[in-house]
Amino acid sequence: MIQLSDHFDYKRLLRFTFPSIVMLVFASIYGVVDGFFVSNFAGKTPFAAVNFIMPVLIILGCAGFMFGTGGSALIAKTLGEGNKKRANEVFSLLVYAAAGSGVVLAAAGFALMPAIAAGLGAQGQLLEDSVTYGRIILLALPFYILQMEFQCLFVTAEKPKLGLAVTVAAGVTNMVLDALFVGAFRWGLEGAAAATTISQLVGGAIPLAYFGRENSSLLRLGRCRLDGGALLKACTNGASELMSNISASVVSMLYNAQLMAKAGEDGVAAYGVLMYVSMIFQAIFIGYSVGVAPVVGYHYGAGGREELKGLLRRSAVLIGSFSVVMCLAGEGLGRPLAVLFVGYDQGLLDMTAHAFSIFSISFLFSGLAIFGSSFFTALNDGLTSALISFLRTLVFQCAAVVLFSCLWGLDGIWWSIVAAEVMAVAVTLAFLAGKRKKYGYL
Repeated sequence: MIQLSDHFDYKRLLRFTFPSIVMLVFASIYGVVDGFFVSNFAGKTPFAAVNFIMPVLIILGCAGFMFGTGGSALIAKTLGEGNKKRANEVFSLLVYAAAGSGVVLAAAGFALMPAIAAGLGAQGQLLEDSVTYGRIILLALPFYILQMEFQCLFVTAEKPKLGLAVTVAAGVTNMVLDALFVGAFRWGLEGAAAATTISQLVGGAIPLAYFGRENSSLLRLGRCRLDGGALLKACTNGASELMSNISASVVSMLYNAQLMAKAGEDGVAAYGVLMYVSMIFQAIFIGYSVGVAPVVGYHYGAGGREELKGLLRRSAVLIGSFSVVMCLAGEGLGRPLAVLFVGYDQGLLDMTAHAFSIFSISFLFSGLAIFGSSFFTALNDGLTSALISFLRTLVFQCAAVVLFSCLWGLDGIWWSIVAAEVMAVAVTLAFLAGKRKKYGYL
């Protein structure tokens, strides 16, 4: 079994991070299943509604990723310092805090969903469908937040394969129920939402049962005291991931508004396809970053600077290789993927395929920025990590989409994503160079 304290060459890095990569890719794929079934069996307007309200749901659910990534860094560092009892107390505190926040956010979201959807510009059937889908999904929000948190913490517990198994179980549940509820029973939007809700219950409940009893991992749920310092540190560490998810959702709302103005519901639907496919491709970067972060955190806590140097160097090579492969794959698979979602509408198909030919270029750059932010989170430098994420996912994207859409119309919206990623890489490289002496990784 690979341990956090081991020396990591390329082979061991890939073996240790592979379950996390597959886990995040699979989670993205089963998230895409809703879109596929809704688009092909319920129609274009319900499909647009799912994409329209999804950013709001992601904002509410991203607390889990904040607790997971930030907590993972703190727990791994504590383990590296040799304090296993303290690590388990922090682990328990973060799980309980995530569950409690999920209940509060679900109640608030359920009550405010109509006002939120209307405020974003939804009207008529689009408004009704958006509220329906959103409210059903929110029923399982506490479990979704826990699922997102445990995706990171399974790696820290040295059980990445078990985390993958839980994600597969949740994903298969969603896919089977989508085929049954939407494809066979023709329950439409409501059926797709119900399938996702049940799958999130599975994804959150299984880890609770595992960590709540004696197990063979490094971590177990138990008693803990309210430690405001640890909670604040974990939230600060994970602020970049929280910011990244919130910013991406806010930017998605801005893109939807721009696309509604320039291309109507077709523009929103085309952007939805890009985001679905992007989730799968970028899940490779995110999965690798999640998988390697506890290793970085452990060796930082243990004072292993030479190991940090090797981890950064090898990660840069792997991320660069992934980037080239995914850009080429995106260029080659853009139209076939568009056919899968919107092949029933020739005009929408052409728009989506053209958009994807531009959007795929962004994969050359996005991986390094994603890894850079996660790397600083693992070093417990939440501020630097948050700055990279904030600039990448909010400032650069918002500025680019507003400016480029004015200059080049619809094509400018697609190119703005590429421009934002290029600027994010420049910022990431600047921070890596500026912080090299403090952390000793170069």
